[in-house]
Amino acid sequence: MTSPDHLPQSRTPFRLPYPKGFLRLIMRFPILLYRLHLGWLLGKRFLLLEHRGRRSGKLKHAVIEVVDHNANDGSYVVAAAWGVQSDWFKNILTTPGVHVTVSTNRFPATAERIPEHEAARHLHAYSVRHPFAFTQLGSLLIGQSTRDTDEVVQAFAASIPFVKFSPIRTDVQDQ
Repeated sequence: MTSPDHLPQSRTPFRLPYPKGFLRLIMRFPILLYRLHLGWLLGKRFLLLEHRGRRSGKLKHAVIEVVDHNANDGSYVVAAAWGVQSDWFKNILTTPGVHVTVSTNRFPATAERIPEHEAARHLHAYSVRHPFAFTQLGSLLIGQSTRDTDEVVQAFAASIPFVKFSPIRTDVQDQ
């Protein structure tokens, strides 16, 4: 992974404004659902990421929308919507060992930034599963309504880092 001090810059002008004030409070509300053991209400569309702060070492939490899930290996792909400046993204670059909770399933995982072409593949799968959400995303990215899925996929994959969380198998015994 890339070190936080040498983060690549986006190649496109897309950038969501970082939430502040009341909006930030609303966006952190799903963390409370997980703390109350109600994460199942969010289904498998979101995950709770538990990670360590890169400076403080304290346990941090973020709820992130799942872009794609591989049922064969149990991995989840997410996008850092606020780009390389996302705190959770900078933290996992420093300490890639995390815990992930999806619905009621909690497991240790390793975070890994994935390349743009792989991100585009996962995002295309997302566009098929969630066409309305993808259309809204496209409007934000392009600045106008567009029906060109490939244009939106390429713009998004080029401007936002994507991360794969791969479960660490704890049931494997040494022989």
